[in-house]
Amino acid sequence: MKTLAFYNLKGGVGKTAAAVNFAYLAAADGIKTLVWDLDPQGSSSFYLHVKNDKNESEKIFLDKTEIKDSIQQSPFENLYVIPADISARNVDLVLDDVRQSKKKIKSLLSGLKDFDLVILDCPPGISLLHDSVFTASDFVIMPNIPTTLSIRSYEMVAAYFKENELDKLKLKCFFSMVDHRKTLHQETIQAFYNNRLFFKCYIPYLSDIEKMGIHQQPLFEFANTSYAAQCFRDLWKEIKKQCL
Repeated sequence: MKTLAFYNLKGGVGKTAAAVNFAYLAAADGIKTLVWDLDPQGSSSFYLHVKNDKNESEKIFLDKTEIKDSIQQSPFENLYVIPADISARNVDLVLDDVRQSKKKIKSLLSGLKDFDLVILDCPPGISLLHDSVFTASDFVIMPNIPTTLSIRSYEMVAAYFKENELDKLKLKCFFSMVDHRKTLHQETIQAFYNNRLFFKCYIPYLSDIEKMGIHQQPLFEFANTSYAAQCFRDLWKEIKKQCL
């Protein structure tokens, strides 16, 4: 089983759209996939048509419910979800009282042998929850808008990995919400491609991706032949080659 965390220190960078669409593509490839929504907003749960019982997210970390009992089948073949609810905001408080909290998510996932791939949709920030995510993940995949603040977020996370003796090779990045009309976007992309820090493929800023919320579906269910869908497919091939 492989575990991929979709994460960024900064919010609003296209993380959940990426997590949901890549989970869909993995499932379509015949990979039995589980999305664990760790974000109190529950956006990936919303896109995948699942709801959690009240306080279920917190109960998983309190060991008051078995993680396998929280798994729900999505409407899509091979794709399952552990949905989030607002109690996910309390997980850091729970982990503060847990011995070896950095290993908590890894321990919880160890009992899920039936899945080929687990995708963690993470809230923004750096906290005890994220330390546990970083420990559990084979790769931490960071979408970044090619702007100064977004790149600064990447650099801060890379420094955090170094300071805390985390494996920096786990970090994999791609550009998202790219606007070809902006010179800054073009210049930033070129600079980081030259340093080979990011996947070659990227996700443009396109209205079809924003419409996922309207349709409450992965992109491929309503715009399968769109340019946006092709961009996700191209990037998924690159991720699959390097991470699975």
